[in-house]
Amino acid sequence: MVLSSPFSQPKILLSLLFCWLLLGLLQAYALNSFGWEGKVVWSDCAISNILLIGAAFVLINILRFYRPRIDRYWLLLSYSLFFAVIWLFLCYQFLLFCNDDQPNYELFLVRSLPIRFIFGFLTMSWITMLTIIWHNQQDQKAHQQRQTQAEKLAREAELLNLREQLNPHFLFNSLNSINALVGSRPAEARHMIHQLSDFLRGTLKKDEDQWVSLTEELNHLQLYLDIEKVRFGHRLQTEITSEPGCAQMHLPPMLLQPIVENAIKFGLYDTIDGVIIRIQAECLENHLRLTIQNPFDPQTARPRQGTGFGLSSVQRRLYLLFARYDLFATKVDGSLFTTILIIPQL
Repeated sequence: MVLSSPFSQPKILLSLLFCWLLLGLLQAYALNSFGWEGKVVWSDCAISNILLIGAAFVLINILRFYRPRIDRYWLLLSYSLFFAVIWLFLCYQFLLFCNDDQPNYELFLVRSLPIRFIFGFLTMSWITMLTIIWHNQQDQKAHQQRQTQAEKLAREAELLNLREQLNPHFLFNSLNSINALVGSRPAEARHMIHQLSDFLRGTLKKDEDQWVSLTEELNHLQLYLDIEKVRFGHRLQTEITSEPGCAQMHLPPMLLQPIVENAIKFGLYDTIDGVIIRIQAECLENHLRLTIQNPFDPQTARPRQGTGFGLSSVQRRLYLLFARYDLFATKVDGSLFTTILIIPQL
């Protein structure tokens, strides 16, 4: 619900009414000190404060629909001055009409006008200042909400763009492999087409906002590995280990596939020997730690010179999701390349 003024909030409204009641009692005490009693005291307090509340209400509604620019804030003083004069004029007319039968009251009323004017002007100024501050805060909150929403939309768009870049990247490689198998091994080519279809169907169903369990991610990753094993045969082997309790921990969908694709690229493309790609899941306190290791030939592969699009996209996704750079790391130990992911559990 959008509040139209600060006095739409019950706490502020009750505080204002309490202050007004207190001022009314002080006014009654002051009038009584000047020797006025009964009708004069209560009519003076009631008329003055009711008219003051009415003037404040009108001023608040004007500021609701029109507020001067910052460089024209001097107009706020003119608002306060104008409404103080109007309030004073109406007070004089109503009080004189209600108490015209009281001797010397008109003289007392005329002499009290300067004090009444100062009181009305200060009250209108206070109401104006409070209203302007409140509206500025509301505008700032609305601006921050719009900015947050815009940043969220931009982040989601970038995540979607990364996902859309990853799918064609893998698809082109798979189609090239299928093309190579069609002539020499048509049965394997057909099998690979079915696996590719299952993999892409599962990919289309995944949403960045709907995280998946480690079990679901590994099952989907296995479809990708089955496709790659058709390409590389016995040369590609995998070892997947997971600590008890990690299976139901969650992570963003399609996070492991580009890392494993990178491991296959650096592990198999430059050698005719078989390689073992190891994936290990560890349960830390409120975190899931994933380690992917692959051997490589230091003489031909150059993992130190760049992580490639796949790894950089994973690093970028983790930053967009958590605004942290410490959740992704790579290291080289001899002929072993290691990628480490740490996934906070939300």
